[in-house]
Amino acid sequence: MPFPALPTLLAEALSARGYAEPTPVQAAVLEEVAQGRDLIVSAQTGSGKTVAFGLAIAPQLLGEDGKPRHAFAPLALAIAPTRELALQVSKELEWLYAGARIRIVTCVGGMDAVKERRALAGGAHIVVGTPGRLRDHLERGSLDLGSLSVAILDEADEMLDMGFREDLEEILDATPEGRRTLLFSATMPKPIVMLAKRYQKDAHRIETIGQDRGHGDISYQAVAVAPADIEHAVVNLLRFHEAETAMLFAATRENVRRLHASLVERGFEAVMLSGESSQSERNQALQALRDGRARVCVATDVAARGIDLPTLSLVIHVETPRDAETLQHRSGRTGRAGRKGTAILLVPYPRRRRVEGLLRDARVTAEWRRAPTAEEILARDRARLIEELKAPVEMDEADRELVAELVAARTAEELAASLIAARRAKMPAPEEMVDGGAREEQRGPKEHREGFDDVVWFRMNIGRRHNADPRWLLPLLCRRGHLTRNEVGAIRIQANETHFAIPRGSAGRFMAAVNRTAQEGDGDEAGVLFEAMGDVRPAPAAQRQHGGPNRPQQPAPERAGPPKRYAPKPWAAKGGKPKGGPKPKRAG
Repeated sequence: MPFPALPTLLAEALSARGYAEPTPVQAAVLEEVAQGRDLIVSAQTGSGKTVAFGLAIAPQLLGEDGKPRHAFAPLALAIAPTRELALQVSKELEWLYAGARIRIVTCVGGMDAVKERRALAGGAHIVVGTPGRLRDHLERGSLDLGSLSVAILDEADEMLDMGFREDLEEILDATPEGRRTLLFSATMPKPIVMLAKRYQKDAHRIETIGQDRGHGDISYQAVAVAPADIEHAVVNLLRFHEAETAMLFAATRENVRRLHASLVERGFEAVMLSGESSQSERNQALQALRDGRARVCVATDVAARGIDLPTLSLVIHVETPRDAETLQHRSGRTGRAGRKGTAILLVPYPRRRRVEGLLRDARVTAEWRRAPTAEEILARDRARLIEELKAPVEMDEADRELVAELVAARTAEELAASLIAARRAKMPAPEEMVDGGAREEQRGPKEHREGFDDVVWFRMNIGRRHNADPRWLLPLLCRRGHLTRNEVGAIRIQANETHFAIPRGSAGRFMAAVNRTAQEGDGDEAGVLFEAMGDVRPAPAAQRQHGGPNRPQQPAPERAGPPKRYAPKPWAAKGGKPKGGPKPKRAG
């Protein structure tokens, strides 16, 4: 449906921007029941809510003749949680009210406060800012809210999560009693409800987020990986999707720095955003993403607030979101304003149940997949390359002369090979996954593998009750014990512990390595401890051969499984009693 009757200048601005009909949230705020009232609006990111509240406040800014109302102090105040979102809101309101010559002043942290005070002294119809900077101007007396007609809180839930409650209360307490208050929040936790009760009267509720709470234009995927494979999975997902712009979320500044450095080292054009980034660094990073000089952004949750990148089509949750709201806000960077997007959660095997609960809380349906393999990526590269090279191209006279010169010097086959090589040289190499991207099956007791005639059995203090799975146990053993996949024998998972076999010639080296790496495990691997179930001394020299796993020259009786009784050995990890797992039991 078309827009309802609007002031001529606003209708012309919308038409010039290509708005033929309102989005659901825009239509809702323009309904007669919403006119002149306080509003509580639940709308997802990218739904057109900035234009929505821009239209909703028109009666407070424009007279019946469509011209701006005269005022000595601001008539409207818009508060946003981050600098980027505040600047974005300001730009949207500028084009919407350009014809009406509405003066807008932006006040955000990281900018020159002196210039902002001068701008405020020159008069403004609308002030847009972040809570901390607005409070600072208010306390210094440079911001006068005595004539305010309407206050807008954009992404109010995020402002409360970021600790701006006191700032918001001080600002709103300084506004007149009769002003309108428009509260926009993707979620409605208890603090938001309390804020609405205190500062709103007879508020009209607008709900445009569907009952599924998920973004309808976002395809969710969950990729289960071994903990050691997370970084490799990130590389392969970026290469597999080849998104024009992708955003990767990590939990801390340090993890952002580490992941960014790793991607740059591999050849990706990547930038990073964290709380340590200065405003200049943030602006440069975002500009690089917008003009195509960078295609990947690694960010923390807070640093990515308010970012709007039209070409962003892929979001990867490298670290699990802390709750459903964080999942929603992160994923909402893509799939905006009708565009399609993909959100992928990387799920370490031990955290699958937690992520399944998170998806249920968010009412999101995700397709469970495994990480792309190197072979799948190369096959997709080939298909993309063929499609690109078959596409028609336009040539001018200079191009034709160059083509003729090349064709005269080289054969068509040689030219095609050079073109393919040049294209591939720009692509970072895909990674080989530690677990091969497929499930490692447990080997039965009767299976015989060459080199495993003489083994030492070990155990670790996790089992089925702790979600132990060969897909992440095998990479863990290789990393902690400095082994290769071929040096790990049978893996048998029991209720509270897991037994695994190592060739006798590698057992001593394995035990020494797990002692050295005992403090390296963190997160899901904290408290995973190892104990030998037999003698770890190497076999006699006469029984060892050079190359590959050690094997006896004389056939040894095949072991049907771990011995029933053994003398308990000290636990390898420091600290004695394991954390996060049951106390080891004696066998037999």
